[in-house]
Amino acid sequence: MTEQDRTTEQDRTPVTVVGLGSMGRALAEAFLAAGHPTTVWNRTPAKAAPLVAKGAEHAPTVGAAIAASPLVITCLTTYESTIEVLEPAAEALRGRTLTTLNSGSPAGARQMAEWARGHGARYLGGAVKNVPSAVGAPDTLLYYGGDGDVFEEFAPTLRVLGGDTVYLGADPDLAALYEMAVGGTLLPALVGFFQGAAALQARGLPVASMVRFSTKWFEMINSTLPVFTDEIDRGEYGDPASSVNLFLAGAAHDAALGAEAHLDVTWHEPFHDLLRRAVEAGHGDHSVSALTEVLKLPQPGRAG
Repeated sequence: MTEQDRTTEQDRTPVTVVGLGSMGRALAEAFLAAGHPTTVWNRTPAKAAPLVAKGAEHAPTVGAAIAASPLVITCLTTYESTIEVLEPAAEALRGRTLTTLNSGSPAGARQMAEWARGHGARYLGGAVKNVPSAVGAPDTLLYYGGDGDVFEEFAPTLRVLGGDTVYLGADPDLAALYEMAVGGTLLPALVGFFQGAAALQARGLPVASMVRFSTKWFEMINSTLPVFTDEIDRGEYGDPASSVNLFLAGAAHDAALGAEAHLDVTWHEPFHDLLRRAVEAGHGDHSVSALTEVLKLPQPGRAG
């Protein structure tokens, strides 16, 4: 065996993946493809069979799964479900690194980190910012928060899951914070697309015909984000490309489309209310990014 081969073997850290839904299965497959000894466990054992066929070890218990590897990655629905699954075998976590890749709030991530540290584990909270089929691709984004030394130790292994792997900082809730901050755009954008799909179908037009135009629209939105973030960071909204008043004037068009295409457009009402409140707060002629200020609630103990 050459020195390069020995180095490569040393880099293949054994990994355990707990939770074998579509994302968890994709994580395990990526580790297997990269040559990492991979142990898997799931509450429904049958889900492990395809991975075993590819070379994974199926642990009989969650405790055995944890004990098999220095790096334990969980991919369950929530932090609460993660604790529920790991609790019976929590003592096995001592001296290991636990990395969670699930949805949840920053508060949930902080609780998860405290629970893990209380059982002697080191902790990284992470998030996968793509679909399961993209796991392992060079441009797939994952980010992590927690102990920087732990991240550096396991970064080569974690990069197997996506080439765009980012360390956010020492706070263990940073991935959850960014996950929710970025993810807040998803449902409104998708519902807007689905409304457009229904409107086209009402005219007998194929939904596929709008994909090219929607893509261009999203690209335009992408191009405005640096402008908006600069306005928000500076707190200066007085030189708008698109004002709050302009967006509010378009509210009537939503109702007209709904009436013509027989659509339920009531999902727009909270957005229209936000625009009206922004006007009442004096932001009518300001950039639409000033909605950020209206979204902020007064902090406890502070006036205004």
